[in-house]
Amino acid sequence: MTIGIVSAAYVCAAVLFILSLGGLSGQESAKRAVWYGMAGMALAVVVTILGPQVLGAHILGSQGGRGSASSLVVSVIAGGALLGIIVAKRVQMTEMPQLVAALHSFVGLAAVFIGFNAHLEAARVALMDETARSALDGFAEILARKSPVELAIMKVEVFLGVFIGAVTFTGSVIAFGKLAGKVDGKASKLPGGHLLNAGAIILCLSLLVDYANGGNAWALIAMTLLAFFIGYHLIMGIGGADMPVVVSMLNSYSGWAAAAIGFTLGNDLLIVTGALVGSSGAILSYIMCKAMNRSFVSVILGGFGTNSGPAMEIVGEQIAIDADGVAAALNDADSVIIVPGYGMAVAQAQQAVSELTRKLRASGKKVRFAIHPVAGRLPGHMNVLLAEAKVPYDIVLEMDEINEDFHETDVVIVIGSNDIVNPAAQEDPNSPIAGMPVLEVWKAKQVFVSKRGQGTGYSGIENPLFFKDNIRMFYGDAKSSIDKLLGYVG
Repeated sequence: MTIGIVSAAYVCAAVLFILSLGGLSGQESAKRAVWYGMAGMALAVVVTILGPQVLGAHILGSQGGRGSASSLVVSVIAGGALLGIIVAKRVQMTEMPQLVAALHSFVGLAAVFIGFNAHLEAARVALMDETARSALDGFAEILARKSPVELAIMKVEVFLGVFIGAVTFTGSVIAFGKLAGKVDGKASKLPGGHLLNAGAIILCLSLLVDYANGGNAWALIAMTLLAFFIGYHLIMGIGGADMPVVVSMLNSYSGWAAAAIGFTLGNDLLIVTGALVGSSGAILSYIMCKAMNRSFVSVILGGFGTNSGPAMEIVGEQIAIDADGVAAALNDADSVIIVPGYGMAVAQAQQAVSELTRKLRASGKKVRFAIHPVAGRLPGHMNVLLAEAKVPYDIVLEMDEINEDFHETDVVIVIGSNDIVNPAAQEDPNSPIAGMPVLEVWKAKQVFVSKRGQGTGYSGIENPLFFKDNIRMFYGDAKSSIDKLLGYVG
C-alpha cells in the first residue's frame, strides 16, 4: 500500500472522527456517531498495518523477512482486543467512569513508552555509518533522514509527549482509585501544595533545555519521574465532588499526549485524532467548570473542591415516608420531574424508572427529567443510562432548560442525587460547593428523595435539602423503592 493511499485513508478516517464528535452532540444522532467513530478507527488501524512503515519493516531492524513487524502488530492488537472484550463484558455501567479513567492511563503510559523508544532508536541510528543507515526501514529510516535541526525539534516533541503522558498516567490512576473507592475521595496535598507542583514544573523546563541541547537519557528519565509526581499530586489535591471534571480534563491530557507522539512518529492521523480528543476534552472541561462555578485554571492546577470556613448549621430533622405516601402524591400530581444521580446507577434502577415514567405519562401526567451537567461520575452518565432504558429523548432536559420550572412542579423525585441538589451551594458561602449552580428542587410543592440512608454524598458534604419542610426521605435501594411504586401508580 503506497503512501498516497495511506494518506487518503487517513483523511477519510479523520473525517469520520469529526462526524463522530459532531453526532455525539445530540442523543438522536449519538448511535450513528458511535458507528462513525468505530469505522474511522477500524480504517485507521487496517491502513496503518498495511502501510509501508509497518508492512515493509523488520522488527528491530533484523533480517527476519518482510512483514515481520506486521505479524507482531497484529498479534498485539489481537491480544488487546481479547482483553477489551473480556473487560467490556465484566464492567457494569456503574463502573464506566472508573473504566474511562483506567483507559486514559493506558494512553498516557503508551505515550511514555513511545517517547522512550523514539529516544533509544534515535541514539541507535546516530551511531551508524551511512552504509548501515541505507539499509534501515520503518521509523529508523525516517530518523536516518532527519537533519540535525529536525532531530532537535523531535527531541522537544519526545520530551513534551513523555511529560504529558506521564502526568496523564499517574493522574488517571489516582482518578481511578478515587472513583473506585480505593483512594480517599477527599482533597489532600503534601506540605507545600502548589509550590511543589510549580517547583517540579520548573525543574522539568530546565531538563527540557538540557535534553534539547544534547542531554542524554537521564534528563528524560528525571523529567518522567517528576511528571509522574505532578500527575499524582494534582489529582490527589482535587476533591471528590469535582471528579467528573477531572475525568474530562484527563481525557484532554491524553489527547494532547497522543498528538505530541504523532509529531514524533510523523503520523498525521495521530496528530489530528489527538488534537480532536485534546480540544474536545478541554472544551468539555470548560463547560463542566462553568456548570460547577470553577475556573478552568484552578482545574488544571488542582486543589479545588475544598471549603474555606465553618459550614452553616443545619436545623431540623429528616422525615421518612413510605411507598404508599409517595404513590398517593404521584397519583394526585399533574406535573412530575425526576432528578437521577449516581445512586440510580449503583442500584441499576434505570429500567424501573423508565417503567414508572411510562405509567405516569399513560395517566396523563407531565413527566420530565432534570439532568445536571456533572450528575454521576462522568459527563453524560445519566443521559446514557436513560437512553439505555429507552426514556424518550424529548423529556430529558438539561439544568438550564428546566431549573426555572421547579416552582410550578407538583412533585419532584430525586433518585440518588446529593451534591447537585444541595441548596448549600446558594445559601452557605463556606460550603465546598459554594456558587455551584444546582437543581433548585426545593422550590417544588413536594420533593421525595430516594436514598439508601442518611449518609453524605460522594463529596462528603451534608445536604440541608433533606431537612426542609416540603422534603420527605424515601429510604431504601433505589430499584426496590421504585419497584414498590409501580404497584400503586397508574
